[in-house]
Amino acid sequence: MTDNDTPLFETDIKSLKFLHRGKVRDLYAVGEDKLLVVQTDRLSAFDVILPTPIPGKGRVLTELSLYWFGKLAHVIPNHLTGIAPESVVTGAERAQVAGRAMVVRKLKPLLIEAVVRGYIIGSGWNDYRKTGAVCGIRLPAGLKQAEKLPRPIFTPASKAPAGQHDENITFAEAEKTVGADLAAKVRDVSIRLYAEAADHAATRGIIIADTKFEFGTDGAGNLVLIDEALTPDSSRFWPAAEYRTGISPPSFDKQIVRDWLETQPWDKKPPAPALPDDVLRKTSERYREVMRLLVEA
Repeated sequence: MTDNDTPLFETDIKSLKFLHRGKVRDLYAVGEDKLLVVQTDRLSAFDVILPTPIPGKGRVLTELSLYWFGKLAHVIPNHLTGIAPESVVTGAERAQVAGRAMVVRKLKPLLIEAVVRGYIIGSGWNDYRKTGAVCGIRLPAGLKQAEKLPRPIFTPASKAPAGQHDENITFAEAEKTVGADLAAKVRDVSIRLYAEAADHAATRGIIIADTKFEFGTDGAGNLVLIDEALTPDSSRFWPAAEYRTGISPPSFDKQIVRDWLETQPWDKKPPAPALPDDVLRKTSERYREVMRLLVEA
């Protein structure tokens, strides 16, 4: 059980068949063709789930995803059903799903991550410094860290097993994984989703440096946007007022947690250390702030 102020580390829903517990989401079956997806307050860093949940994080991820699914529904269908999560569990279990869950269509997930980069940062920056390219895409020489690219690029990644890092792959490798036609559709729609979201975020003082989308297909083979969309867990949000090139700009995400962990005597293997109260509070505030700026401004 949880209420609006109590962090939820993991769910315990007995009225539905439990399917899977990921880094953040708990999945349950709703009949044969739907899923209940619950966004907990778990947080992972360096591919390790931390023992301390972040207050309010699951609600931020859910509200932001619902916002973007609605705003971008004209670009591509998404997996939402419109069914209230509270209606598929018992009364005693409703507190576990209120404000942090979605009932979605059960679809076949694609075995690639759809990453779009508008700026050169993170693993893309590391690859560029070594090779002058990202995922096989040759970029102009002389780019600085965090510089805006001439145009957004689609840089797919493979889906790694739990506990391992996703690996950047070329578009040709993505074609081998999902087929040439589907890979092209994923690329084109991902870039359009990113571009529309980035334009909106810019009006709210936020730069979307890069983002990751997940897609699935229905029984007829139609492409559908699934999972979450444009949250601090799947995107790199920078405050435009603090942006400059040559550094890694501050971001609305778990960077505070990563920075603190880097100061600890920890080998980046489970179990991770518990987070102190000030790190929890600051991280929770960052998640809430980016939602306020994007949704409520």
